[in-house]
Amino acid sequence: MSDTAIVSPIRTLQRLPGVAIVLVLLIALFGAIAPGFLSAANLSNVLVQSTILTMLALPMTLIIMTEGIDLSMGAVLTLTSLCVAIVSLATTSMLLGLCAAVLVGTVFGLANGSLVAIAKIPPFVATLATLGMAHGLSLIVSDGQSVVSIPHSVRDIYSAQLLGIPVPILMGVASYGVFHGLLYHTRFGTYVFALGGNREALRYAGLSPTRLLITVYAIGGLMAGVAGLLMTARMNSGHPTAGLGLEFDAIAAVAVGGTSFERGNGWLLGTLLGVLAVGVLRNGLNLISLPSSVQVASVGVLVIAAMFLDGLRSRA
Repeated sequence: MSDTAIVSPIRTLQRLPGVAIVLVLLIALFGAIAPGFLSAANLSNVLVQSTILTMLALPMTLIIMTEGIDLSMGAVLTLTSLCVAIVSLATTSMLLGLCAAVLVGTVFGLANGSLVAIAKIPPFVATLATLGMAHGLSLIVSDGQSVVSIPHSVRDIYSAQLLGIPVPILMGVASYGVFHGLLYHTRFGTYVFALGGNREALRYAGLSPTRLLITVYAIGGLMAGVAGLLMTARMNSGHPTAGLGLEFDAIAAVAVGGTSFERGNGWLLGTLLGVLAVGVLRNGLNLISLPSSVQVASVGVLVIAAMFLDGLRSRA
């Protein structure tokens, strides 16, 4: 065998992001120790459960590419989920519930973008403030109680299938397709790269970085509204703390997926791999009956492991 034939697979492995290696190792590990993990039903369940996180991680990728961050996304998701539950319960219309959720989510996204782009407040501080606002509103509108007895039209979304494929998976695939086209095949996607990499170039081209930045955050809020429908359907209710902490998983998925927090470097496929890694990790830990506190800590370990492997790959 020639040296070239040996070197080629090695170079291919070196190009793999750390999260891809971690994902394969997690699947192998839980396949060996968690009963039923590799069953078709459970793997389908992993994909369904990962859909909500996918809808948050995709716009989070764009936000981080602009050298920003959105800590409010989990709290906004909670509020939009309550909007779906309350409005659909009052009107018996799933569509009106979804519209209310998207409207509320977009308003919070516009607020985040305005605070960052116009008021020049650091993204960490601005979105931390709106996190508190969204959480407070969730407690107010729900009176701290779950909103139950939601219409079947909402509840059935999470378990519905189309051509044998669960509807949440189809929604996740559609979301990825939209964001892939937006980032890699439109001028707006080029501008997103420039927001993090060369903002001055946008000004010289006669474009407004302020408007573009607000739009990026607004997209994040809009997607939190769409994800709110699935969250409500998944829980069969609206709960005032349902989505808190999911922003951590979304940021973790983006980080391990290879998106840089500076210079506008982002990779949506890497984000998707990061989402799957988090989903596999949480599902596997559930199957072996580890508590939720361990699951949160394990996501942190996942981030460290993936970033460590990326560091080794870069040095190689």
